[in-house]
Amino acid sequence: MRADSIIGVFKELDKPAESEDVESNLLKPAAMPECMATFQLRIYRAEDMPQMEDSCLHYFRSMFQIHVDKRICIDPSVEVSFAGKTLPSVCDKIKLTVLNGDQAGKRDVLGTTDINLSQVSSTGAEIEGDFSGFLPCFGPSFLTLYGSPREFTSLHDPYEKLNSGSEEGVAYRGRILVELNTSMDRTPRQEIEEIPAEAVARVERYLSRRKYGLCAIFYSATMLPAIKELIQFEVSIGNYGNKFDVTCKPCASTTQYSQAVFDGNHYHYLPWYDTKPMVAITSFWEDASYYMDTLNILHSTRDRLTLNLDALRSIRTAEDSSLGDVWKKLLKELLEDCNRPLPSLGGRVTATVLDQQLRDLRGQLLHQIARSAERLSAGMNPKTLILKVEDWLQRINSITPEPQASMPDVVIWMLCKEKRVAYARVKAHSIMFSKAGPCACGKLCGKTHTLFLKSPQRDGKDTIHGQLRMRMWLSLVSDSQEFMRHCEGKIGVYAETYENQVKIFGKWGPKGLMQHPSFSDITGKIGVPRDKFQLPKGWHWDGDWAVEPQRRLLLDTETNHSEVLEEVYENESRQPGEEWAPAPSPNTDAGGVAVSPKERIVCPKGWHFEEGWRVEVNRAVDESGPDGSTAPLSGWEYGIGIPPTGTPRSWNAAEKTYHTYRRRRWLRRRCRDLNAQSQEQEIASFLQLHSTGKPAEEDTWEYASFFGWKFHLQPRPHDTYRRRCWRRKLVPMQPARVAPIFLLEGSLGVEFEDQEKEEGEEKEKQTEREKKILEEGEREKRSPSQNILQLNTPLITCVFQQPNYYQLYCYIYQARDLTPSDGSSSDPYAHVSFLHRSQRTQTLTATLSPSWDQTLIFDHLLIYGDPQAIRQDPPLVVLELFGRDIIDKNDFLGRSMCSPLVCLDLGSRHLPRLQWYPITKQQKEAGELLAAFELLLDPKDGAPGRLPTPSWKNGIYVIPSGIRPTLRLMAIEILAWGLRGLQSYNLLSVMSPSLVVECGGESIQTAPIRDLHENPNFPINVFLMRVHLPMEEDLMPPIELKVVDNREFGYKPVVGQASVRSLRRYMCEPSAEGHHPSLPPPVATKGKFAKMLSKMAAESWLRTAPRAEKEEEECVDWWSKFYAATGDLAKSGDYLQTGLDSLKVYNCELEAVPEFQGLQDFCQTFRLYRELVQEKASEDPLVVGEFKGLFQIYPLPEDPSSPPPPRQFQELPESQPQKCLVRVYIVRAFNLPPKDRNGLCDPYVQVTLGKKKLGDRDQYLPNTLEPVFGRVFELPCTLPLEKDLQISLFDYDLILPDQKIGATSIDLENRLLSRFRASCGLAQSYCISGPCQWRDQLLPTQLLENFARMRSLALPAFSADGSKATFMGRAFLLGQFENKVPAHGHLGPPRERLALHLLRTCGLVPEHLETRTLYHSIQPGIDQGKLQMWVDVFPESFGPPGPAFNITPRKPKWYELRCIIWNTRDVDLRDTSITGQRMSDIYVKGWLDGLEEERQRTDVHYRSLGGEGNFNWRFIFPFEFLPMEQVCVLPKQSLWSLDETVLKVPPKLVLQVWDNDKFSADDFLGVLEIKLLSMPCPARRPRACTLKMLQDEIDSPAPPRCPRRTSLFKQRLARGWWPCVVQEEGRQRLSGKIEMTLELLTAKEAEERPAGKGREEPNMNPTLQPPVRPEASFLWFTAPLKSLRYILWQPHKCKIILGLVLLLLLLLFAAFIYSSPGYLAMKLINPFRSLHSFGSLNPLAGSSGSP
Repeated sequence: MRADSIIGVFKELDKPAESEDVESNLLKPAAMPECMATFQLRIYRAEDMPQMEDSCLHYFRSMFQIHVDKRICIDPSVEVSFAGKTLPSVCDKIKLTVLNGDQAGKRDVLGTTDINLSQVSSTGAEIEGDFSGFLPCFGPSFLTLYGSPREFTSLHDPYEKLNSGSEEGVAYRGRILVELNTSMDRTPRQEIEEIPAEAVARVERYLSRRKYGLCAIFYSATMLPAIKELIQFEVSIGNYGNKFDVTCKPCASTTQYSQAVFDGNHYHYLPWYDTKPMVAITSFWEDASYYMDTLNILHSTRDRLTLNLDALRSIRTAEDSSLGDVWKKLLKELLEDCNRPLPSLGGRVTATVLDQQLRDLRGQLLHQIARSAERLSAGMNPKTLILKVEDWLQRINSITPEPQASMPDVVIWMLCKEKRVAYARVKAHSIMFSKAGPCACGKLCGKTHTLFLKSPQRDGKDTIHGQLRMRMWLSLVSDSQEFMRHCEGKIGVYAETYENQVKIFGKWGPKGLMQHPSFSDITGKIGVPRDKFQLPKGWHWDGDWAVEPQRRLLLDTETNHSEVLEEVYENESRQPGEEWAPAPSPNTDAGGVAVSPKERIVCPKGWHFEEGWRVEVNRAVDESGPDGSTAPLSGWEYGIGIPPTGTPRSWNAAEKTYHTYRRRRWLRRRCRDLNAQSQEQEIASFLQLHSTGKPAEEDTWEYASFFGWKFHLQPRPHDTYRRRCWRRKLVPMQPARVAPIFLLEGSLGVEFEDQEKEEGEEKEKQTEREKKILEEGEREKRSPSQNILQLNTPLITCVFQQPNYYQLYCYIYQARDLTPSDGSSSDPYAHVSFLHRSQRTQTLTATLSPSWDQTLIFDHLLIYGDPQAIRQDPPLVVLELFGRDIIDKNDFLGRSMCSPLVCLDLGSRHLPRLQWYPITKQQKEAGELLAAFELLLDPKDGAPGRLPTPSWKNGIYVIPSGIRPTLRLMAIEILAWGLRGLQSYNLLSVMSPSLVVECGGESIQTAPIRDLHENPNFPINVFLMRVHLPMEEDLMPPIELKVVDNREFGYKPVVGQASVRSLRRYMCEPSAEGHHPSLPPPVATKGKFAKMLSKMAAESWLRTAPRAEKEEEECVDWWSKFYAATGDLAKSGDYLQTGLDSLKVYNCELEAVPEFQGLQDFCQTFRLYRELVQEKASEDPLVVGEFKGLFQIYPLPEDPSSPPPPRQFQELPESQPQKCLVRVYIVRAFNLPPKDRNGLCDPYVQVTLGKKKLGDRDQYLPNTLEPVFGRVFELPCTLPLEKDLQISLFDYDLILPDQKIGATSIDLENRLLSRFRASCGLAQSYCISGPCQWRDQLLPTQLLENFARMRSLALPAFSADGSKATFMGRAFLLGQFENKVPAHGHLGPPRERLALHLLRTCGLVPEHLETRTLYHSIQPGIDQGKLQMWVDVFPESFGPPGPAFNITPRKPKWYELRCIIWNTRDVDLRDTSITGQRMSDIYVKGWLDGLEEERQRTDVHYRSLGGEGNFNWRFIFPFEFLPMEQVCVLPKQSLWSLDETVLKVPPKLVLQVWDNDKFSADDFLGVLEIKLLSMPCPARRPRACTLKMLQDEIDSPAPPRCPRRTSLFKQRLARGWWPCVVQEEGRQRLSGKIEMTLELLTAKEAEERPAGKGREEPNMNPTLQPPVRPEASFLWFTAPLKSLRYILWQPHKCKIILGLVLLLLLLLFAAFIYSSPGYLAMKLINPFRSLHSFGSLNPLAGSSGSP
């Protein structure tokens, strides 16, 4: 096989459809932490793979006996499968399957193995402390493959499925060498690659081998089935010892052939007696001493702790005196085991990483357990100690497996006709010897132990195919010398051959044997000449060949039979038309084989004939003669002879003319002589046990009629074949350091030669060519092993000189809880097998709890071996129980393995004690057996025991008085009330059932119920059964209940049954006084103070204070009482101050309250099953009905003349059905599991009673896990026909169907019948009105009288005024109970009140509220939430009940909160204007807490320069309010649900002041939160509004005249100033003041006084005018000119005028400056002047003539 390495996630290959691959269907938890890991699995090599033969060719070769030495080579491959890909993985196994064939064709599975990750890794959780664990690692180490047997069986292998690993493999199939490494740092990938050469070379050191020796001594083989052929046993380890395997040298691995002998009762056994067969095998394996020593040490620690834990469990109380001794022994042995060092790894070159990791883990764990054990003391509770020890045991179990122990198991096979019939597997470590000490040796090493053989075919039947008692040894051959010290007998090694002769013409000789050799093995097929044996190395002959007759093979079929019916068939024939004449074979057996005439058959020695020969006429034959005489023609049966035998195949009783053959059967009964030897002595005499003389010549031959037939010792006339056994002893040449038996490797034969010389005469007549052809043919016919060595291994025996005689006493008292296959009653008997003897008890009829009270005595038992070894490991007593069936095969009921108490000295004998042994059937509990067994050593050989013979009674030995439990005459008084809910049987309804009660061998049957559907109660209810019961509670038999249906034609099937195991709770003493309720101390005289107090109480309580009923209803309701009882005082209001009744709340079901006894004080409910159910049944049985009843068990006087004790069941209620009214109060549920995606559910209630269903799915409560239903359902019913009330919770879904959340069921009949009066709880006080009004049907005085009648007490007597009563011989005053004047005035008359007080002292069920757990059938036993509720049951015969409580959930009231924001003051200024002024644009917004989406806001007061704001704005907040709970009910919409979610929050008004910004986020200025229930009083003036107003009253108490806080719901209207605050540096600072008006209105008031939001219409109540704000309060960009006026002109008017004047002056000055240069220039030049001078030169001016 190629060495490959597989890395990564393994590929999932296709598998056959019929295979159940569990790993591929695993579900992984989503919350499991995951981490990716890479597995590297290296597969190096394989060895011992089966050499497959072609099935078809082998089939035909075996059919025609053609022997061809040809094996088909295999093409092996390994398939690796793993379901997980992450660590930790849900899948624990890596599965490796070795296949044969290519990928394309069909591949056969050669074998399967696996690696358990939990065994090759550690998470670190095993060790407390700093231990991180280690990753999966393995090897390099071999993994062993198991599967079907290696040899060919048939054309279709019936064991083929064993190779796939689905079931336990029965044979070794080879090994593969693998190595597993895990990495967390590399990327997971999948690939297959070659292993490097250096890695392969590294593994070579793991392949070294050492020689091991395996030896097994067979002490006995018993409990065998009826096998007529010879039986042989084979022991193998791996391929070593497999007689059909040719790969290993042959060895003495098989026992000699033996003939099974009947044990006289039921089974067969092999008569080995003093000569025990023995096998010795040598094999080669790697050194496994470290693994074997570690395994055995851990197993020894675990086994000793388990035994001590069982002893600790047997102690029930801490006061037991044996507790200290048991605990000290446990601690001593545990500390001794935990402190023992584990084998060291030092010097082991083959040590792996896993070896070191496991050694560290085991060492730390054992150290922690030892330290933990030292800290515990024996003074603790035994239950606590048991839990601690169980934890230690579980932790030790987790480290016990050794995955790298690669040595295969030892397999013991039983062979019959060369076929494997049954097997047993033994772990190699359990028989391994070690020099490290006794704890390192296997627990079975060198010890005699018992093995049970199993069939390789899983037929589903719990059948034992044999019981072996063996002593086994496995060790290194170098250590095998120690084995000789553990061997009890004398070992002998022999060579064996059989001399064969035939009878020809009356003479015996070897001629005429045909194909059979003259000297052969026991089968007569293989030639074994005496002179051709070869000795093994180191051995030589001890003496010559001697004849040793094997008488054990000659025990006939009559052995151990006490009576034999002999038969001979008389045969006649004729030709048609002729007379009858004797047939050619006139005398034959039933099969037509010729036998001696009946006249020649003689009576054997030790037998006698009870009668003469007679013709059997009790079958299909012709009629007998007159008066029953045998006429000549009587007893014949006729037929037609069919060639070639001439014997008919069918027979007829009437003669016809064409009949040619007839026969009749002659019978004679032969019995053993009573005065003859015992069977044991007879067999010992026949086998010549312990005789030293040589047998006579005539006693050495064995005779048979033909070859292959059964041999017998005495010759008969028709015998034609005989043989005798020759043996020659072998002894070692010289003493060796090892056990000589392990030096017998190989065989005693030689190479096969031609046929015997006696056959040479025929061969001499042939030519040389014919000889050559014949020789070649013979060689082809031989098996491969015969071509090398003749398969004739030596025989090894262990001979015991003298036996020890024992007596076994089996004290079988009773069994209980048997489970027959058909589920009905059975006729049980017990079959007891002990070694080669068996007996059976008497058969009891129609019971599943049989009480035999019988002693079975096994006398004169021959047991070979050391008595001390027998005491240490006694043989097991196997007790099998069967149910007798006269028609079919007896029904197997179960099996119990019991170890007897061995007594070697009768003088020191201790009486055994009866104890319970478990009965198992198909590895399941099937009942219990009460018995005791003791094995006594006889003082002399064969001498009878000195114990007195038990008493003989009614044909059996009874159990002696010292062992038999002490019985006492007891009375079982049975209250058979009725049957409930019986299911149909065989598709037919149960109509007329009756009850059968069995106990201690006594039974009683009730009268049948006439019509189960009309009245399911029995017509007669009380029965008395007298029975003798043991005084010890543990030994008491159970009470068996069977319900029989009386059907037509006398058919009475068992339709239901139950078993009542513990009877202690029903024990009572009828002479003792009955239990009386605890009452207050008696009052002898009525003093003046008591009279005065009683009178004052009566007068004051009758006066009712004037009080408005409406106001009381508003303050108190049923929910107030509920919340007061649950401790939620905030929601209860002032209920506690009213003095009204309180409510008892139970945190469990009413049936679970201890003081009420499950409400089954009158009659209990017993579940009925089709079959009896064990207490620790692994599966939930099917309940088919219920039985209502009760038992009272009390002793009866031994003297018959003494008067019997009084009967217990006297005062019984009416058993007729009665009509009732049922009120179901469903209060609330909590802790419900979510059903919707939003993590919530929408629950609603459905109540079912009989065929009635109440509850509407539309009345669901949305989006809640704690719904408050507050619903009352009233249903009429008829009890007990409709007794089961079921309350279910469903989750509403928009699309049907709705999911069931959970349900709870209540038995109403138990509540009605209970003497604790659970039908209606008693109120605390008798009120005739008010919220606690009396709701029962009867008055308290009537209830008290009924209670007195039920308890057989005197009726109570009351005084005229009702203030005094006499009850149970005591006087009671009303003042004793009522010493405080209540605040309400609803009480009734004193007489009824006093009667109620007396009732409440009697332990009756009070007014209550129970908490029931919801369950779902899909998840049984898992809590699905809690439901708080209670139930009242009112029979109609008592009259109408009182009014029902109103538990409707509180309805919220509609309110409207009107908040008018008038003004603000001193608000923080956050903005700065362009002129540098501080200002804010103020507005206020507000909402109610929880309704943020409905917030409102005022308009904006712009440009507030001083923090003032004027609004005149109204907020209106409608809301719903629960006055009793002081909370607001707010609906919330969800995005993922169509329904609203209801929130309950305290009412709180939130107001915030903001600064409005247009181009940025608004600035927060302050907040005011006002709790409407505790509102601070407003300030009248702004200056009085400070932060002190918001402080609590506790911190700063207010003056009494002005309370600082008030409730708006009481004051209704408030106006004033409240402070606004902001948080700065963790402290509050005043940031403003708000003037507002708060007004709270009811719905009616709001309708009468309407108002609009803000200043909208209707603007009234009051009318809000627009606020008068400063003219500067506006938005600047809406009026630019106005903004200039108010922004520039008004504040800077003078400055603006002055500026304008200055600007004008500046302009004038600038103009002056600008015009001055021109003016000056004009002034200087004066151009106008020059113009005047030029004007005088005008001519006009000169003609005038004047100057």
